[in-house]
Amino acid sequence: MRLLLGAVPAALLAGFLVAAPASAAGPDFADRRDFDFAGRGFLGARAEPKITAADGRVVWDLSAFDFLKGPAPASVNPSLWRQSQLLARHGLFEVTPGVWQVRGFDLANATFIAGKTGWIVIDPLTSAEAARAALDLANAKLGARPVVALIYTHSHTDHFGGARGMVEQADVDSGKVQVIAPEGFLEHAVSENVIAGPAMGRRATYQFGSFLPKGPEGLVNAGIGPGLSAGTQTLIPPTVDITRTGQTLTVDGVRLEFQLTPGTEAPAEMNIWLPDLKALCLAENANATMHNVLTPRGALVRDASQWAAYLGESLRMYGDQAEVLFTSHAWPRFGREVIADYIEKHRDAYKYLHDQTVRLMNDGLTGAEIANRIRLPEVLDREWYNRGYYGTMSFNSRAVYQRYMGWYDANPVNLAPLDPADAGARYVAMMGGREAVLAAARKAHDGGDDRWAGELANRLVMADGNDMAARALLAGVYDRQGAAAESAIWRNMYLSGAQELRGGVRAGPAQGGSLDFIRNTPTPMLLDLLAVRLDPDKAGEGAVAVDLTFPDRKERFRVRVKHSVLTYEADPAGGVADAAYTLPRAQFLTGALAGADLSKTATSGDPAALGRLLSWLTPPRPGFPIVTR
Repeated sequence: MRLLLGAVPAALLAGFLVAAPASAAGPDFADRRDFDFAGRGFLGARAEPKITAADGRVVWDLSAFDFLKGPAPASVNPSLWRQSQLLARHGLFEVTPGVWQVRGFDLANATFIAGKTGWIVIDPLTSAEAARAALDLANAKLGARPVVALIYTHSHTDHFGGARGMVEQADVDSGKVQVIAPEGFLEHAVSENVIAGPAMGRRATYQFGSFLPKGPEGLVNAGIGPGLSAGTQTLIPPTVDITRTGQTLTVDGVRLEFQLTPGTEAPAEMNIWLPDLKALCLAENANATMHNVLTPRGALVRDASQWAAYLGESLRMYGDQAEVLFTSHAWPRFGREVIADYIEKHRDAYKYLHDQTVRLMNDGLTGAEIANRIRLPEVLDREWYNRGYYGTMSFNSRAVYQRYMGWYDANPVNLAPLDPADAGARYVAMMGGREAVLAAARKAHDGGDDRWAGELANRLVMADGNDMAARALLAGVYDRQGAAAESAIWRNMYLSGAQELRGGVRAGPAQGGSLDFIRNTPTPMLLDLLAVRLDPDKAGEGAVAVDLTFPDRKERFRVRVKHSVLTYEADPAGGVADAAYTLPRAQFLTGALAGADLSKTATSGDPAALGRLLSWLTPPRPGFPIVTR
């Protein structure tokens, strides 16, 4: 077998092949074209590497990845080391005359297009602080210009969260600044951060290695960018919706044409064509890596077939015209032949993933069996941009299976599985007890069979979370699997698991910008949030109905708890509630989410009714364990 991944110890190589299945050949390290593309047009970097918040807190440190020099250490997969080196390049880059990008300041890129009077900015990063630093760098190097338009390519936070770092709400309200986004953007931008936000947020700390130290033994990359800035997340709602493919706008003298791609990488997403510049922005629909069809942090499963179809549409619409291609992450690509080949092979990787998963599924294979077998053909696998630095064929094939078949594999034994702790205790007893299982796990680990060692050690930890020897062994297994993983986020998840096993659960990072999300969340969605916090043990057989009037929003809802279920209706036509309350929505949320007394806002009925209802709610657990119990 010919491998081009450098000298990797046998045990690590075994883990690598599991973590990121490869063909016999794989990509060629002698291919330096990506380094040329990533460095082309460099105009300068920020003089001060630390980007800080108003209180002096460091939200991003551009020097934190300076360790990514020289050959890969044994603790990092060589392929991932290469990707990390490329994505760590930071500064201002000219993409083509009239278009620049600031890269390396956050997970995503901020793109600046020069209009007649100001900047049109595509994707203003995750946080206001990082966005302001990017704008300052562009103004310093290219001449100061006001931002006249923001374009959100899609509804993920790293593409809109920095909005208030670049523009003022008053300028948006007056029409001085346009905010352009695909249809459905606002709904999806807030929904993903509300109902399942706590669970997603906790899992995201694993995916992005939030608590890992940056360095060869810890965080080296996030797969599609160096990492997420830790500043203030904001949201300014769109003022212009893009509703159809082919829709055009002229913004500050710049002609823009849009291609809607809903249901691909995000529920609301779009590509952008600049016909006068022959420049194509493929948002996050094309990357320098295979993307996630299902993110490990949790989300709705994406449609790999539709994703491929939209890339095919992009190829047909713009492939014979585009002279430069840029995206929301990583570096641009240059030249018509290069661009057409890239779009075609990237499309075919998603199409192959979808079609072959379904073929194997229809042959009777389960998700796990498919994940252990599926490989890209060599012609696709040898392209660096199809490697699994973020999404992987293994994980994505199971996502395709889930989209069609759900979590159930049709084996009745899995209809009512035991709790992990219960199953762990029974397996350990059946296998001869703790000492026998621990010895078997150590033997497997010593022999390089880390998947089996992990299975055994995990049973021990689930059976007894205080078994420190088992925890230490499992942490060591995860260390080695993380070192071998080609996927940045698989590495982060392995190493975060090891960290929890050794040091316990750490508190989650502070969530900045939450007021903007709440302010822009529709009231029905906020009431849904309360519904999923209702604790039936607290509510018992209790029943209550309250009318809520929010004069500031001209809204009225009847909220009812009965049968341990919270329901609501807008503008109820009849019936009588136990109490009625009239108050600003923000005040209601202060009571609902922070425990403020709302009894004085009652206008009729029992003033304690709303407090009784709210007392039945339970806030989510902020830092639940993942690999320990």
